[in-house]
Amino acid sequence: MDIDSFWELIGECRRQAQTPDERLAWLRDALSRRSSAEVVQFQVCLDEVTHRAFTWDLWAAADRILGGWCSDDGFCSFGLWMVGLGREAFTHAVADPDSLAVTPEIQALVSRPRDVWHDDWPGWESLDYVAMEAYGILTGVDDECGEGFYEALDAVQGDGGDNAGPLGERWDVRCENEAARRLPRLSAIFPLPL
Repeated sequence: MDIDSFWELIGECRRQAQTPDERLAWLRDALSRRSSAEVVQFQVCLDEVTHRAFTWDLWAAADRILGGWCSDDGFCSFGLWMVGLGREAFTHAVADPDSLAVTPEIQALVSRPRDVWHDDWPGWESLDYVAMEAYGILTGVDDECGEGFYEALDAVQGDGGDNAGPLGERWDVRCENEAARRLPRLSAIFPLPL
């Protein structure tokens, strides 16, 4: 599986299923009909694209959308959710995080209290485990920790290497002037609580 095949699979998933759980089930099923090598490559591609989103500007966008505070885990989940938006929206967001403001998924959240977002919450942590689950189905090994999968992934990726922090310049999204300059649309539609 190459990066184009990866994005085609994500796009087909968006067309075939609506909720995050339905999309996961669809992806798990689709991956479990491929070879174990393709399933591992799916995870390699997922790791590559989420690494591209590991920037301070996108973290600030997530902070803004989530009310001014986004944890490390929350940001990882947000990056996975962005993958679920599809290739075009993801690519635009990496280039210009403020472009998230015009995505239908973000527009659906505007003017709604965060405590009622539920399935619309901009996070999709479980996407990071779907390849491991499909690998387990393929190999017939019921391994909750995914040791066999992660060994196969390490054989392809190595140790992952770069553990550097987010790319770019860190800035505080709670500084309204800076947020209005860097994320004007998101700042307008997601005012921070006082």
